Order: sequence, then structure tokens, then C-alpha cells
Amino acid sequence: MLVPVTAQSQALAIDVRSLTRVFKDGPRAVDAINLQVRPGEIYGFLGPNGAGKSTTILMLTTLLPPTSGTALVAGYDIVQEGRHVRAAIGAALQEAGLDPLLSGRDHLRLQAALHSLPGKERAQRVDQLLEQFGLSEAAGRKVIGYSGGMKRRLDLAMSLIHRPRVLFLDEPTTGLDPQSRSAIWTEVRRLAREECVTVFLTTQYLEEADALSDRIGIIDHGKIVAEGTPESLKADIGRPSVEALAVDPEDSSALAEVLAQFGDEVPARSKGSIAVRLSNGTVDLAEIVRVIDAGGLRITALNLYAPTLDDVFLAKTGYSLEGSGGSAKDGTDGS
Repeated sequence: MLVPVTAQSQALAIDVRSLTRVFKDGPRAVDAINLQVRPGEIYGFLGPNGAGKSTTILMLTTLLPPTSGTALVAGYDIVQEGRHVRAAIGAALQEAGLDPLLSGRDHLRLQAALHSLPGKERAQRVDQLLEQFGLSEAAGRKVIGYSGGMKRRLDLAMSLIHRPRVLFLDEPTTGLDPQSRSAIWTEVRRLAREECVTVFLTTQYLEEADALSDRIGIIDHGKIVAEGTPESLKADIGRPSVEALAVDPEDSSALAEVLAQFGDEVPARSKGSIAVRLSNGTVDLAEIVRVIDAGGLRITALNLYAPTLDDVFLAKTGYSLEGSGGSAKDGTDGS
């Protein structure tokens, strides 16, 4: 059954309603989620391993049918109008589908042919993307000799060959060096701002989500547990955290008892340190110093941290996101 087309759904790049996927003899990998993404918006989709991120992307790109619920992508129903959805989207998923024995130019030519681009336009588009992604000099080389960053840039270029309206990026910079990651960030921003391409992004890096996303959705156990701009999500957590490191490791327990008077313990950023999220904000800082001093405890550092997306993620899921520097939730395939 087709999703009723409304003025609102026509104005949205992605419109998801009660989307659900249940695997046989397994859990509800995606549990009746709702989300809407506007044209030209970069939407960051975060979650622990096994939370439902990749399963959601597979459904939205028509590679996996939903058990129930509906979704429109680029105005088309993902079940009933899959061919139109695929024509309107680009996708660079976790595993790049590159042939090591083909050149970068060969890959783009093949992708252009699969999308039935006319011959003259095909050659121009291939040259344009090779230049745009810094691959012109390596265009004739076999992909087996490409670096990881070059392969990811080629994969992204292939996903854009037909000028899609919606682009799905599933952990596009995992394992890349900082320079390659920065190059992809720049291109993603340009696509959204200059070409009004809607970007649906999953990432392991909270810094990446914070830097790129206009809005963020956090999924855990198949449900959306938080959604908003990076700023609003951090403001919702609100309270800063304070971290202290005892000079004598044997004083750590006593230091933890002192800090526990001022807030709830949270994972520390530095090894051996004790950290709490302050119940009353920064107004308690002077009192913390006084109590530490009165207890005869010596510390090497006392650091105050504003709320971060990692704090948001931890508060909403109980875990730090893999790649953020904390310990990740156990999972099987990152779905």
C-alpha cells in the first residue's frame, strides 16, 4: 500500500513512519521509528553497535524490506516504488564495492552506464568527479594501488555520478587518516550547501557528527532515544563535568567519595582520574576545592568540561560510542 502523499511529505527528503524490521527468531532490529529529514539537511544517525543503524539504511535504500511501517525517500515509497527510490539516491555503504583490477575512471564509467547517462554527458561527468575528488592523476591506475582515502573518495564519487537528491553515507571515514577525513567532510558540506543534496550519515566519530550534522538522531535497541541539533542535545544534558586526578593513587577512593557529594560519577577522560557530572553546575567548583583541601587530598589536576555529544550519547544509551574514546557497547555487526 502506498504512503498517502501529503504537502508535508512532498516537502521532505526522507519521511519515516513507524518503520519496523523484525528478523526471524531475532529481536526487533528497528522498532517503529519515526524521523523526517528536510532537503539539503545533513542528518547524523548515531547508535551503539547492533542498535539498528545499518538495518535502517538498508531499508531506506530498498536493500531490505521492512516488516511494517512506511517510508518515503525523495518522495517515493521504499516498498512500492523502489525503482524510483534507487534512481533518486546515492549510497556509499561500509564496504566499498570496488574491483581492484579496474581503474578509477573505469569504475566511474561503469557506474555512469548503469545509470544510463548519455555518452557525452557521461564523459564530462566522469572527468568532473575525478577532478572534484582529487583523483585525476590516479584515474588510469588500478584501484588495487589506491590508498584507503582514495578508495573512499572514489566510492563517494561513484555514488554521485547520477546527481542524486539523497545521499546515504554509512561510516564514510572509518579508518581514514585525518587529512582524508577532512577532505570528505569538506565535500559533504559542499554537497549539502551548494547542491542541496540531503545527506543521511552514520558515523562512529562524535566529532564528525558534531561538525557535519544539522540534526542528530540517536538509536538504541531499535528505538530513537534522542533527536535534535547538536547544540540542543548538549544543552539538554546541560550540566558540565569535573575531573580530578589524585597525586597518590591510593587516595582515589577518598577522592571519589568527595566528588560524589557534588554529582553522579561518569567515565573519566584521563586514566586514573575521577569524574562526576555536577548537579549544580559550576557554582560548586569553589566548594569542591575546599572539601578536597579539607580532606588532605592532593591532586595533580582539576578539569572542567562542557557537555559534549559523548555525554549526550552516554546519558541516552548508557554507553560511549565506539571511536569516541570510550568503551563501546558489545555488538555483532554494527547494524
